[in-house]
Amino acid sequence: MPDPWTPLTRPRSSRRPSPPPTRRQVLRAAGLGIAGLGALGATAACGTPGTAPAAGAPLPAASPGEVVRLQYWAWLKDLQKVCDVWNAKNPSVQVEAVWIPGGNSGGYQKIFSALAAGSGPDLAQIEVRTLPSYLLQNGLADLSAYGFGDVIGSYDEGLASQVRLDGRLWGVPQDSGPIGFFYRTESLEAVGAQPPSTWEEWLEVARAIHGNDAGHWIDSFNAGDPTTFISIATQAGATWFKPEGEEWVIDMTDDATAAVATLFDTALDEGLLNTALPPFSVGWFAAAGSGAIASLVSGSWADALIEGTTGGEGQWRVAPVPTWASDPSLTKAVGSSYLGGSTAAITSTCAHPREALAFATWMTTDPEGIDAMIQYSGIGWSPASDYIGKARQQPSEFFSGQSYNTEVFQPAAQQQRTDWTWSPVTLQAINIVADAFRARLTGGYRTCLDALAAAQPQVVAAHRDKGLAVRAAS
Repeated sequence: MPDPWTPLTRPRSSRRPSPPPTRRQVLRAAGLGIAGLGALGATAACGTPGTAPAAGAPLPAASPGEVVRLQYWAWLKDLQKVCDVWNAKNPSVQVEAVWIPGGNSGGYQKIFSALAAGSGPDLAQIEVRTLPSYLLQNGLADLSAYGFGDVIGSYDEGLASQVRLDGRLWGVPQDSGPIGFFYRTESLEAVGAQPPSTWEEWLEVARAIHGNDAGHWIDSFNAGDPTTFISIATQAGATWFKPEGEEWVIDMTDDATAAVATLFDTALDEGLLNTALPPFSVGWFAAAGSGAIASLVSGSWADALIEGTTGGEGQWRVAPVPTWASDPSLTKAVGSSYLGGSTAAITSTCAHPREALAFATWMTTDPEGIDAMIQYSGIGWSPASDYIGKARQQPSEFFSGQSYNTEVFQPAAQQQRTDWTWSPVTLQAINIVADAFRARLTGGYRTCLDALAAAQPQVVAAHRDKGLAVRAAS
């Protein structure tokens, strides 16, 4: 019987390492841009949609005395040093890290191609929003069959919900990016403002900053990467992609999305947002360093990038992201949202999924693994519900001596939606929305909501092109 998930069976692997980049290069390449998503969509389309996930008995554990050798393809820097911590204590399960480009910069194409050829890594770094695309290709091992359900309670509930698809578990949460409000203290003090606690207050602060100096803005609006908009819509209670029965229901203009669109339309129409300097571009760093850009709503991982602003030490702090508390009609709104986040996914070509799962679970829940991931790979927010990492419990000199991780992001990780689902064509959908938002800035659409209304039929068609049963919400 058909269902909303239509993965494709795939086979197994060869591999070669490449030199790793710096942490900032990794962050820019993996989480901050969407160039190349169209090409990835074309790669994903090579499969034959409409088949069911591979069934069959779970693979057994390795034989006594057998040494299992695993490869983990990921774009994390110095991941081998993390693997070495594991390897030293687990001589029978040895893990080799193989660096690949950030997912949207070629890494996903490499993984898809390897799986399509019947080869691939044992584990692969896959963003949570991309996980359903691999399920569509039947490229993932069902971890429910290997007891992962017994330990999923060790992870933050919001992240656990992101790997639970079709009632089963398809990846090990590796990191995330609960959103916060990064701001220059001088910029807010100059207009007598405090960090806004609601989006209504955020608009007022934006007006004060731009009114005080027409060359200053509260933030920038990156039409080419709408993932921040989507994150805020998620916070407001939007549900763009919903598996319902045997089909997908697409609703990109619901009341929650309309509220977010109205907020950004107001800010754009009044000139309160910079539209020329995408976050973390060269121009953005200069503007953030000078105070022309006063703040940034982004995931927790943005701290490492903001530290690249010239003369920024002691000039920045972090506050909770504004909420929708002033709009009681948004009954599904929550305190925060995620921007980014990845999994350590075990592929369907892995010959030793039990051992791969043991490694991935250690890496993401054991204090030794978490601390190693932070120390060597600069990993995003840890998914473990009871340990954020020793280094993140300390105050930050750059962020004005603030213990922002415990004050802001630890609570934010617990204020997440658990009912948001990404679609198997998320990457194409993001590209479609980006095109629509670009047109909105150039006068092609009058409002962001008009742009989304125009994008929705294209997103529906993208599902249909993959052979998925789909309809637009009535």
